[in-house]
Amino acid sequence: MRVGWVCYARRVVQHNVRAPRRLLSSQAQSQGDALSKTTRNIGIIAHIDAGKTTTTERMLYYSGYTRRIGDVDEGSTVTDFLPAERARGITIQSAAITFHWPPLPPNTQHTPQVPVLPDSFETTLRSTVPHNVNLIDTPGHADFTFEVLRSLRVLDGAVCILDGVAGVEAQTEKVWMQAGTYDIPRIIFVNKLDRDGAAFSRTVKEIGVRLHGWPAVCQIPWWRGGKGAFTGVGDIVNLRAMLWQGGGDGRDIKAYAIDELEKTDKAFAEEIKKARVALVEILSEHDDIMVENFLEHDEDHLAISGTQIMQSLRRVVLQAPQSVIPVFAGASFRNIGVQPLLDAIVDLLPSPSERPDPEISLSNQASSLSVLLNASEPSKAMKSAKKGRQASKHDLALVEAKNLTACALAFKVVNDSKRGVLVYVRVYSGSIDRGATLFNTNLGLAERAPRLLKMYANDAVEVDSITAGQIGVITGLKHARTGDTLIVYRGLQMKGSPPGGLSTLQLRPINVPPPVFFTSIEPNSLSEQKHVQESLGILLREDPSLHLSIDEESGQTHLAGMGDLHLEIARDRLLNDFKSKARIGKIEIGYREAITSATSPYTFNLDKLIAGKAAKATITASIDPIDDSAIIPGVQEQVEIEDGAFETTFSLPDNNTLHISHPNLSRHDSSGHKNYIPAHLSLPGILHSIQAGAAAALARGPFNGFPVANVRVAIDLDAQAQLLPETSPTAISMAARAAVNHSLRTACAASPAVLMEPVMMVTVYVNESSLGAVVQDLSSARGGQVLSLDTTSAPSSASSAGTDSEVRIDPNLIYTPPDPFASGTGDVGSGLADSQRQIVARVPLKEMVGYLNHLRALTGGRGTFVMSVDGFEKMGTQRQKDVLERMREF
Repeated sequence: MRVGWVCYARRVVQHNVRAPRRLLSSQAQSQGDALSKTTRNIGIIAHIDAGKTTTTERMLYYSGYTRRIGDVDEGSTVTDFLPAERARGITIQSAAITFHWPPLPPNTQHTPQVPVLPDSFETTLRSTVPHNVNLIDTPGHADFTFEVLRSLRVLDGAVCILDGVAGVEAQTEKVWMQAGTYDIPRIIFVNKLDRDGAAFSRTVKEIGVRLHGWPAVCQIPWWRGGKGAFTGVGDIVNLRAMLWQGGGDGRDIKAYAIDELEKTDKAFAEEIKKARVALVEILSEHDDIMVENFLEHDEDHLAISGTQIMQSLRRVVLQAPQSVIPVFAGASFRNIGVQPLLDAIVDLLPSPSERPDPEISLSNQASSLSVLLNASEPSKAMKSAKKGRQASKHDLALVEAKNLTACALAFKVVNDSKRGVLVYVRVYSGSIDRGATLFNTNLGLAERAPRLLKMYANDAVEVDSITAGQIGVITGLKHARTGDTLIVYRGLQMKGSPPGGLSTLQLRPINVPPPVFFTSIEPNSLSEQKHVQESLGILLREDPSLHLSIDEESGQTHLAGMGDLHLEIARDRLLNDFKSKARIGKIEIGYREAITSATSPYTFNLDKLIAGKAAKATITASIDPIDDSAIIPGVQEQVEIEDGAFETTFSLPDNNTLHISHPNLSRHDSSGHKNYIPAHLSLPGILHSIQAGAAAALARGPFNGFPVANVRVAIDLDAQAQLLPETSPTAISMAARAAVNHSLRTACAASPAVLMEPVMMVTVYVNESSLGAVVQDLSSARGGQVLSLDTTSAPSSASSAGTDSEVRIDPNLIYTPPDPFASGTGDVGSGLADSQRQIVARVPLKEMVGYLNHLRALTGGRGTFVMSVDGFEKMGTQRQKDVLERMREF
């Protein structure tokens, strides 16, 4: 043991330890019964082909949910049930499934259970009591990043699966960082240790270097004779070895206590003891209770009980941000290590009541769900008043929250051929009952929930209610979309809305990344047009990362997505699943246009018949280019720029801003509107119509029909002169669109617009021998800019937020057992064994189309990469000319 280690550990834990944040609302506390404590909402995240679906199949089998183990290659898995998934052998759509661990009797598998908790539940291993596990198997392909994001949004914990041969791969880092943004507690399962070339030690060191956390090795691999086949694991927590019988289904496990193991495999027993010492030391540096346990047991690492170790692991896992990462070992395909992993999920990962309070926005003010619910209690409202806080409309809405009976997030919409549209929801407070009236705060409408389901992958069981902390499915909703907030309000009518601002309540939204590829879709005939449009509407409702637009000049429908595989899957579903008869064009890249000159104000007068009624509107608009850095995201508050002159600013897609000047009209003085605005109009409605018209004009540029980016639009609204009795919201929107369109054409005629192309942040993993060829290809042949080598985070402004606070770990300080098959030539000092190197570069998206096949050719099939949109950049003159010439060829 290190000299003075105990004193050092005491200082470290007192400085660093943080207690897990708990849900504080009284309503959530009332839900802290046995069902809440024994619920786990867990996700499986990893790089593609790390073994997520294979591991999930074993979990379902050992829990008693299935009677046979499905196989990805055979297309017989439970969670990969789409035809496209089984044909390609990959996960495309995240699947939710519910099972119990430890298993329930077979005849009660699909029956809701409220277990009886022992008095010692809080101080013993939770895996002794059956738990309800809601598991989501997520995709690993980079094209389906949004599918992972919306699943992470509702999870309470995650299991990250690593390939024991490939180690920490590119997409692994990406999903790990995404989970970190939601402060999701995570554990790691090192899979595929039965494969040739598996290196557990190297993988553990990569966890420290690339995932920025201290690996707490809870299991080590057991090789037959120290150099033979992978047969089991050493359990560091309970000081034992577990041996799986080869050729079986993995249920036959033989455990050897440490004393018994010393007689048959002394070297492995000694390694287990070394691992226990390292585990206790790493826990003591982050958990002060472990220090006390260590001192109580006379500083004997081996004397501390397994229960105390597990409780300490649970405490450090629940810290935010998480700095200690429990690591487990196994080989799912050989049925080794899955049952202990299930125990760890139940023992270490949190229940819904142990998660941070959900973030909400109410009337454009950020808050949390517990604040909203607690403020509805008179005693707490009085305390706030005593502190001198002034009453506001926001506070009134909080008081009225006493009638809020449920709040949920719709995180996924799926069109089922038998059951119709299924809306997956996570309930954050209260309970949604069958037949309840749900108010959608995003769309401002109410819908009834006729049926509630508990999903078991592609199967479902009908239930009476979905309680707080649970994940379930609502059928029969016609409008709900991914990311919508659904609330239940006492006394709500179908055509009404919650009073006092509760209609603006929204849970933290799911951010949708911008699309970068598009393809054209054209019905085979006019009779097929309606069916194609309906099918596209269902696709967009299911997947908001797909975007639909219509080219006004050609009449073509364009479908945009995150990648070529993403669009390929959407195309297959449109043609095969929905049986739409349409022609699909070639997948192309979505560019942007940017103007280079400003325009003087232009006034457009609209005077025409709309729906048989006279309509008049006048809008004055001007535009000028802006820098990328000038954008402040979100809707800005109205400001008074001088006496009686008010301006409202909106941020629009593609780094555009809209500034509406409306003298003498203030949102906070509705009485003054009567002198300037006709009675049938309102200031918010007028501003919304102008915003809609300007956004429509910017969606199609004058240069080549691509969306316009980096533009400041200024609208001058003189209410007395421009708003007439014949003025309608539709007329205002049409006039705004025409005025902005004219300004764009004027700017383009004065100085030609330029194209902007999407630039990707690319992270490539290659071996040392291939490094030079790949760098040369990226920088020369593809026109990319290599930013760094062997770094663990991309230095772009978009993706490096918070990297300054990331823990930098020396891999030489990480305990790992020896790899029996390691060559010893790896760069252990950098944690990149087998001389694996990482390249971070910015490359135009056009040059990355089809790059995977080229990278495999350069690296002998060993290179991998992941990329994300880093922004749009203006093209050079020659490059723009080449792109336009290629476009005109088709």
